[in-house]
Amino acid sequence: MKKYPYVILGCSVAAVAAIEGIRSEDREGRILVVGEEPCRAYGRPLISYYLLGETDLARMDYRPEEFYEEHGADLRLGVRAEAVDPKRKTVTFSDGEKIGYGKLLVATGSRPFDPPIEGIERVKERFSFMTKADALALEKVLSPEKRVLIVGAGLIGLKCFEGIAARVKSAAVVDLADRILPSVLDHTGAEMVQKALEARGAAFYLADAVAKFDGNTAYLKSGKELPFDLLVTAVGVRPNAELVKEAGGEVRRGIAADACGRTSLPDIYAAGDCAESFDAVSGENRVLALLPNANMQGCIAGINMAGGKAKFENAVAFNSIGFFGTHVMTAGVYEGEAYTEHTERSYKALFYKEGVLKGFILINLPERAGIYLKLLRERIPLSEVDFTALKTSPAWSAFPPAVRKRNFAAEV
Repeated sequence: MKKYPYVILGCSVAAVAAIEGIRSEDREGRILVVGEEPCRAYGRPLISYYLLGETDLARMDYRPEEFYEEHGADLRLGVRAEAVDPKRKTVTFSDGEKIGYGKLLVATGSRPFDPPIEGIERVKERFSFMTKADALALEKVLSPEKRVLIVGAGLIGLKCFEGIAARVKSAAVVDLADRILPSVLDHTGAEMVQKALEARGAAFYLADAVAKFDGNTAYLKSGKELPFDLLVTAVGVRPNAELVKEAGGEVRRGIAADACGRTSLPDIYAAGDCAESFDAVSGENRVLALLPNANMQGCIAGINMAGGKAKFENAVAFNSIGFFGTHVMTAGVYEGEAYTEHTERSYKALFYKEGVLKGFILINLPERAGIYLKLLRERIPLSEVDFTALKTSPAWSAFPPAVRKRNFAAEV
C-alpha cells in the first residue's frame, strides 16, 4: 500500500491553498490530491461567466497546469474517496485502491440539494448549477427557443440566470422567500438588484413555491402554472461531510474544525465548503461557503499539517458579486442600528451594535469596502474612530494615528 505524508481529498480552491501552505513549511514531503471531478481546481464562480462568453475553460483553472508538479503534488482525478480509517490512517477510493497518509485534509466541498417536489424526478431536462460539468451540460441544450425555470433566487440561481439570459427565450425564477438573495441582501438592496435583473428579462415569482411538476409544467402553490423546457434547481447546498462523520468525527452543519483546521480526529483536517469556520461577527461556528474563506482555511490547514503554527480566527461572511454591471458587496450580519444612503442607482447600509460594526451592504458604490471589512474582522471599537466620517466617506484618515499604527501598519 502506498503512503503519502500528505493526502488532500478534493481538488478545490481549499486544496490549492493547502498545497501552498504545506510548501511554506515543508519543501519535500510528497502530496497526493484526489478529486472526484475529472478536472483540476477551477474557480466555481466563473461558470456563469463561461456561459456569458466572458471567459473560457482554460482561464477557469485556479492555478496553471504546471502548478501541481512544481509543488510536488500528484493528482488523481475522477476518483471518489469512499472511506477514511483514522486508526489505520488510510483512505479507500471508488476504484478499490487504498492509500495511507501521514496528515489528511478533507476539502470535499458541497453538493446541491434536490428539493423533494412531487414529479421532479420525471423532469427530463433538469440541471444543477454548481460545477463546470453542470455549465457544460446546460450549454448543450440552451437555445433561443427554450423557456427556463430556475427554482431558487439565491446566488447560484441568479448567477445561472445571468449566464443564460441572452441565450434563451425566457427565464422564470421561483423562490419561497419574499425577496431575492434573502441571505445576502435586505429588502431595499434586494429590490434594487431585482429591478436590474428584470430589465434583462427575469420574471420573478417570490413568496411562492413549486407544489408539483407534471411533465414540463410547474404548478405553484399560488395556483399559477409555469410551462418550461429546462429546469435548474438552485435551492441550496449540503456540505460533503460524510467521510468524517462515518469515521467517527464531529460533524454539525459542517465538519467541526478549530482555528488551525483540525477536526476531532487525529491528523485529519478540514477546509472549504464542507467545514465550519468561526464567524468573527456572529460569534458562531458555521459554514461560510465563500471562495476567500476556503482559500484561507486551506492555507491555514496546510501550514499546520506541515508542522507550522497558524490560525484563522477572523472569518467573515463577505460577498462581492455582480449582475449585468450592478455590483454588490456585503458582509457580516444585519442587526442593530442602521445608517443608510439610497439613490436610484446606489445603496449603502451600515449596521452597528454594541459599539462595533456588524455588517454592511454596498450597491454600485466605488467605496473602499476594505475599510469596513477591516472594522468587521478586527472588531475595532467605533469609539476609536471617526465613525461619522466613515459613514459617508470611508478613508484611513478617520482613524487616529495610534489606531492606524496598531491596526493598519500594512496599509499606511
